[in-house]
Amino acid sequence: MTDAEAGAYARVVLRPDPRHRMPGRGAWLHPTPECFGTAVRRKAFGRALRLQAPVDVSAVARHLGVPHA
Repeated sequence: MTDAEAGAYARVVLRPDPRHRMPGRGAWLHPTPECFGTAVRRKAFGRALRLQAPVDVSAVARHLGVPHA
């Protein structure tokens, strides 16, 4: 498998960090279902984190108590 093929299968999983202690790049989000829904609809997480891979936001949805497919 080439690097390009491996990149096509990459997936990024977002994790909530309410204590602001995790290293690395982050994206700020108001902890409300409305802001989460808007960010998902606009694909804002990928842009904020400068990603081209699909972003798994299920952990953030669980943290906020928002149902997410």
